[in-house]
Amino acid sequence: MTIPEERLRQIGNRFSELEARLGSGTLEGDAFVQASRDYAELEPVAKIAAEIKSAREEIAGLEEMLADPEMKAMAEEELAGLRARLPEAERALAIAMLPRDSADAKPAMLEIRAGTGGDEAALFAGDLYRMYEKYAAEQGWKVEPVSMSASEVGGFKEVVANVRGTGVFAKLKFESGVHRVQRVPETESGGRIHTSAATVAVLPEPDEVDIRIDPSDLKIDTYRASGAGGQHVNTTDSAIRITHLPTDTVVTCQDGRSQHKNKEQAMQVLRARLFEKQRDEVQGAEAEARKAMVGSGDRSERIRTYNFPQGRVTDHRIGLTLHKLPEVLAGTGLGEMVDALIAEDEAKRLASMED
Repeated sequence: MTIPEERLRQIGNRFSELEARLGSGTLEGDAFVQASRDYAELEPVAKIAAEIKSAREEIAGLEEMLADPEMKAMAEEELAGLRARLPEAERALAIAMLPRDSADAKPAMLEIRAGTGGDEAALFAGDLYRMYEKYAAEQGWKVEPVSMSASEVGGFKEVVANVRGTGVFAKLKFESGVHRVQRVPETESGGRIHTSAATVAVLPEPDEVDIRIDPSDLKIDTYRASGAGGQHVNTTDSAIRITHLPTDTVVTCQDGRSQHKNKEQAMQVLRARLFEKQRDEVQGAEAEARKAMVGSGDRSERIRTYNFPQGRVTDHRIGLTLHKLPEVLAGTGLGEMVDALIAEDEAKRLASMED
C-alpha cells in the first residue's frame, strides 16, 4: 500500500498545528484536554509519516547518485535497504490510520459464565478467570471482582469483574464467545474425555456521559443473599436486583457487604450492558463487517477450544493452534493469541480499504 504524498503532508501539517496550539498557552479546560488527546493519538502516526517522507527523499537522492560511476555501488547498496524497509513503514502507517473503535481505550467489564458441562464447566470458568487475571497482571492492568457466584466443587457458575488499564478493551474485545474445554475430569474413573463450555463477554465500560439512565426506568428489588451455606449466608436483605424496564435488562448483585455497595456495582454492570446494546444498534453495518473478520463476539458463537490431552489451544476464527496450553492458561501464552486476532482484524480491514 503506497501512501500518497499529499496524505503525508496533511498528517505533518495537522501535527504541527496541534503542537503550536498546545505550546501557545491559550488553551484551557475542555479545549486543552481535547487537543492533548488529539496530539497523543496523532504523535505515533506523525512519526511514521515523517520516517516515510524522509526515506522517500533519501531514495530520490540516491537514485540521482546512480549516474555517478564512483558513487553507484554505494548508492545501490543503500537503496536496496531503504526500498526493503519502505513497504513495512507504509503498512505500519496504513494500520495506524485505520478507523478506531471509539471504545478501544476504555476499561472493560469481563463476564464469565459456566455453560454446558455441569461441575466441569464451573471449574473451567474458574480456569478462564484466572487466565485473564494473570494476563491482566502481565499487561499492568487491575482486575476488580464485581460479582462472583462460586460453584460447590470450585470454580464459578458466574463471575463479573472490572478490568482497568491502558488499551484493555482493544486487546480483550475478541475474547467474547463460547470457550470449549476437552479434558478428563478428576472424578472420571474410566479416563473418558469430557467436553464442557463457558461463555465469555467483554463489554466496554462506559463513562457517566456515555450512557444516561433515567431512574424512573428502573425497578429495584432487594432480597436476601444466598451463599454456599453456613455462616456465610446473608441474614439481611442486602442483595439487589435491578430491572431496566425499557430494555428488560436484569442485573443482580449480592457479593457486597452492604445494599448500597451491591446497588453501586449492579448499576455499573447495567451501564456496561446498555452501552454495548447502544453500540450494536449504532454500528449496524460495522458490526456485520466485524462479524466477517474474527467473529461477531456473540456469546453463542464457539470461538476457541482448549484440549488438555493434546496440550493445545485452537482459535477457530483464524485457524490458529498453539501447542502450549499450560502457557496460555498461565496468561503468558494468551498474548500470542490476542496479538494474532488483532493482526487478522487489521489485515482484513486494510484489505477492505484497498478493494
